[in-house]
Amino acid sequence: MKNLLAAVLIAAAPALALAQASPAAKPAAAPAAKPAPKAKLAPSARKAVEENTPIDDDLSIKLSEADIEMSKKVYVGEIPCELGASVKITPMKREGMFIVTTKGHRFRMHPVESRTGAIRLEDPQRGAMWLQLGNKSMLMSQKLGQRLADECQSPAQLTYAETLKTNPLPSILEPTPSSPNSVTKTGPN
Repeated sequence: MKNLLAAVLIAAAPALALAQASPAAKPAAAPAAKPAPKAKLAPSARKAVEENTPIDDDLSIKLSEADIEMSKKVYVGEIPCELGASVKITPMKREGMFIVTTKGHRFRMHPVESRTGAIRLEDPQRGAMWLQLGNKSMLMSQKLGQRLADECQSPAQLTYAETLKTNPLPSILEPTPSSPNSVTKTGPN
């Protein structure tokens, strides 16, 4: 029985193959039209276009008075970073808004409130953040999950970092002698 079934299948295989390939059996689907490929610009041309194209103000970003006050503390200009990198921060026409650029990246940032008191600028569309502390700054890409520039120091931050080396701040983990919560030993217990 198995041999008979195998023989029938072997004999019918060429007929089945011809039936599937026959144009009368099934009309062939027309090939889908491919979209025209986008013209690719050279990186230098892309950068020139991006730098010369004005960025419209995003009116959905509402800055509070506190945000505008914080933006006045942002260091602007070319800020050198570690490993020969640099970050350029340029104020935009709209108060409180900045263009932050570094090797191939360009972000449109605005201040965001920080619980720690650090100055923080963000570009929520491109997922980038500029964090400015007293002694250094850094540019991070939240989308890439990495720092784009680290140990960036403006002249004022460099001066503050040198001051911290000679006069470090007191530790917040150890109580000071004048603190009302400090424990003093008065004798053996």
